Amino acid sequence: MLDIAVIEEGWGDTERWERLAECAVAAAVLATPYSAIAQSSASIEVAIRLTSDAEVQALNREWRGKDSPTNVLSFPMCDTDDLTALESAQGEVMLGDIVLARGVCAREADEKGITLEAHATHLVVHGVLHLLGYDHMGDEEAMAMETLERQVLASLGLHDPYAD
Repeated sequence: MLDIAVIEEGWGDTERWERLAECAVAAAVLATPYSAIAQSSASIEVAIRLTSDAEVQALNREWRGKDSPTNVLSFPMCDTDDLTALESAQGEVMLGDIVLARGVCAREADEKGITLEAHATHLVVHGVLHLLGYDHMGDEEAMAMETLERQVLASLGLHDPYAD
């Protein structure tokens, strides 16, 4: 079972963000080869922190050596080699944390002409894929991850974030 915890600071309407996060996380997990973890008897936990640009900048500086805010950060807690074992896990398993910066996300949504909710959904999906071992460092990895993101967002009735 997926257990999503949303910690919201300054984003408003926590219940709305919780519903959005639950849908985004479930859709992302179900679109991957790890979909069975959604039905695991264990509590597969994902924490999503909706916070300020300043907090994300501090985290980005500390963990990535980049002294600037970014839209989303992901902190996986499971080794990708252990993900398939989560299907039969017991108890509670922390999949990882996802952190979004409100100001960066709002500016990007405005630039794209979409709602903050739609953009945040994309970034949560993106973050979940990182928790599941996906990356975009190389061209082939980036293409695979983008394809999955497009599929997940389409399943949620949302825009293609990579369309021109």
